[in-house]
Amino acid sequence: MFDTLTVIADEYMSDRITVTADEQQKIFDRLTPHLPAYLRKVEPGPYGGLRFEFAPFTGREKEPAKPDSYYQDPRLTYVLKSEDATEYRIRRAAQIILDDLYDRARAEWKVAAYIADLRQVVRDAPERWQAYEREAAALDTAYAYLRTAQAGQEWPAAVSRLVDAQDRALAAAAAFDERARDIAAVHDQHLYADLSHNEALEKAGYPEGRAWHVGDGFGGRFTDSLKEKVAGLIEQQEAHLAKVSRLAGVTN
Repeated sequence: MFDTLTVIADEYMSDRITVTADEQQKIFDRLTPHLPAYLRKVEPGPYGGLRFEFAPFTGREKEPAKPDSYYQDPRLTYVLKSEDATEYRIRRAAQIILDDLYDRARAEWKVAAYIADLRQVVRDAPERWQAYEREAAALDTAYAYLRTAQAGQEWPAAVSRLVDAQDRALAAAAAFDERARDIAAVHDQHLYADLSHNEALEKAGYPEGRAWHVGDGFGGRFTDSLKEKVAGLIEQQEAHLAKVSRLAGVTN
């Protein structure tokens, strides 16, 4: 036990209770039957209160929550301060400690669940992204070639190769979107986990994921897909070629 312990009930620190070592012993004696098996250590926090250390979560456990036994324990049920000030402080402090413990366990579990869900859906996304990058680079090359003098000597063939490159890039983008849709859905499902999308992908084992164009899965709708991005690029290319042909007086 610690000489004194101050527990804080809210982020504004307006509800603070300081308990003595003797009171702490009573609190933890009462809390022990309701503590989770994954709790490994309890120690003073750097800014007051307590710090909890848990066994690593896999993310496949049941979401941490206070057990029903806590609510049924007569030694922890609420008493009015006016009826018994000491018991009020002990029981209120116990409630704050247990709330904080399960809140922090839940936060760690959410991170683990986010990572586990990503690992399940990513599958061959890295290979599909690499395939897209190859086709995107080939598209850039084919489009850039049209600006060279050599292209003018074989214009129909050069344009035909561009169209082929556009089709391949569009298909590769659509293939990646098949994985991106599921990844985006997981991002949305874990919107309130303490990880950014890139951090979650990195912890799941895919640091290269920060370069992926995953799109948005907010509200169950998949938007801003890679295919849409490539289609927009192709539209720009074709509009430019049409303008060039018109200004150059090229007819079909």
